[in-house]
Amino acid sequence: MQRRDFINSLAGGYSLAFFPGRGSAVPSNALSVQVPDARKFETLSPRSTPELPSPEPHMRLVDLEADLLVAGGGCAGVCAAISAARHGVRVILVQDCVRLGGNSSSEIRVHVIGANQEGDRPGWRESGLIEELRLEDAVNNPQNSFEMWDLLLYDKVVSEPNITLLLQTTLYAAEMNAGRIQRVMARSDKTEHLYRIRAKMFCDATGDSRLAMEAGADYRAGREARAEFNEPLALEKADNETLGSSILFTSRLFDHPMPFTPPKWARKVTKQDFIHRPIDSWAMGYWWIELGGDLSTVADDERIRFELLRIVFGIWDYIKNSGEFPSSKCWAMNWVGMMTGKRGSRRLLGDHVLTQLDLESGGRFNDAVAIGGWTMDDHVPEGFNRPDVEPTVFNPVPEVYNIPLRSLYSRNIPNLFMAGRNISATHMAYTSTRVQATCSVIGQAVGTAAGQCIKTGITPRELASNASHLTRLQQALIRDDQTIKGVQGNDPADHARSAHITASGEIGAAKATLIQDGFIRDIPDKKGFPVEYHHWAAELPAWIQLDWDESKQIREIQLTFDTGFQRDLYVPDVPEEASVNNLRSPQPETVRDYTITVGGKVLASVSKNYQRVNRLRFDPIETKSLRVDVTAVNGIGVGEARIFEIRCYS
Repeated sequence: MQRRDFINSLAGGYSLAFFPGRGSAVPSNALSVQVPDARKFETLSPRSTPELPSPEPHMRLVDLEADLLVAGGGCAGVCAAISAARHGVRVILVQDCVRLGGNSSSEIRVHVIGANQEGDRPGWRESGLIEELRLEDAVNNPQNSFEMWDLLLYDKVVSEPNITLLLQTTLYAAEMNAGRIQRVMARSDKTEHLYRIRAKMFCDATGDSRLAMEAGADYRAGREARAEFNEPLALEKADNETLGSSILFTSRLFDHPMPFTPPKWARKVTKQDFIHRPIDSWAMGYWWIELGGDLSTVADDERIRFELLRIVFGIWDYIKNSGEFPSSKCWAMNWVGMMTGKRGSRRLLGDHVLTQLDLESGGRFNDAVAIGGWTMDDHVPEGFNRPDVEPTVFNPVPEVYNIPLRSLYSRNIPNLFMAGRNISATHMAYTSTRVQATCSVIGQAVGTAAGQCIKTGITPRELASNASHLTRLQQALIRDDQTIKGVQGNDPADHARSAHITASGEIGAAKATLIQDGFIRDIPDKKGFPVEYHHWAAELPAWIQLDWDESKQIREIQLTFDTGFQRDLYVPDVPEEASVNNLRSPQPETVRDYTITVGGKVLASVSKNYQRVNRLRFDPIETKSLRVDVTAVNGIGVGEARIFEIRCYS
């Protein structure tokens, strides 16, 4: 294969990269790492330009500019930044911590969970960017390390040439012009810089809505009254309380006794504290070590942290020294969180406020852009201080629901999006949408929408109210593997839609023509097995061929494989025996090795794939046929190939 015949390429950081002249592909994490441009660091800490007058004598003022400013580097902010960057948008991502990932980072260690309800709704694991990240983690972090999850997110962000990352940088002011955010101020005391950042669009993914507060965006906090939105589960009378914060710990088993002496300030706990909070294991701490929903989770964070640490050490003292748990003799704590994992604070107001009734009806919105599905998980605000009641009330939503774009932008700041737990929702709806996998798909939707707004010069509201713009956004999201329930992929630029399909075989209802039906996942039953098929399957070795009546020019091929949505896939950091349904390896159903033949000539041979979406770009070719030959999948004993979709573009 000649160098001119193949350009490097998987687009935008997907799972593979091609190298001219090799005729094969390998996983991108192995060979296609993009080294960050050193000029970015010069921009962040300029030495060759005159210093600007600074309002603080020992802080250097630096002007930066981007298309999109994303404040907050949790799962929502990371996905918003990556999705926007892959659509050609220049992004500055500001994160106040040294690590990305927010509550999922090694600083806090909360599992990334979402619509599949930790296995209670199998088959509904989120697709899109968060699936790409989960698959990378499963393969490259089999040791279940949260620190390696941090590094994976950092790698993904700095490898995107369109993202400038500012860690340990806190946004603290916004400059407005005619009701729009014009620029923001952020500070890094660690590097002694003040950043004055100008952008066209802004996204608040801070959780606490700090950017929105500085801009004067409308928001609410607390719990609504039942009558306001006619929510049966809401309180009869509104209040200012919300869900509390938690601190987790981990422990490990040693081969000898490990005594424990608590600090003098540890809380003394008794058997009565655990009536509704059973202790059945202690490797990963307890989500119900929670406080502060009856305080301000923002202003009172120091107080909440201290009280949570008192409870953590009090509980460990009880486990080790009460005599109730003799099997804990050789166990010892090996990590205690020092950052509180927040659940609730402020929620911004958009053109639509998502409600309990929206979730229970499946979220049937014309402007749907993402899915949710976690139960409405309404914790008692006082947390551990209320041992007399259950720590939470689970109110399951009957089905996966859609989330509308109108809940993802501010109703009074025309160039402000929000992504994460601060979207426009009532308290009851937020108790479901707040979890991190849902925040991730919201982030992907916002990043893609922001890119479309920037390129077309429209506001988020204009995007949401225009049917043509909305269709374009939804189709872009589906092409990027985002699930929108009930919305079918129908891209007129995709040549595969007009092809005649033949295959080496078919298994049951998994027909070859389903690769053209526009749906990128099966619809599962309650056990996770398909009741509505949208993939092709055939016994290995297998092939599927696309033929056209007239020659087509093709320069990009996209394939979507099966990655086992019926399983959990999260960063557990628990003993291996607790991860039975969480394979820390390539998923066995996923196509590993395949060959693409165009016009009878081998275009590429791909090996060692483990990602769901593969994009291959190359110099344009004219052809009337394209064939994919699958020779192996990742699982031993898995005898079939499965493909959800093949797309072909000029």
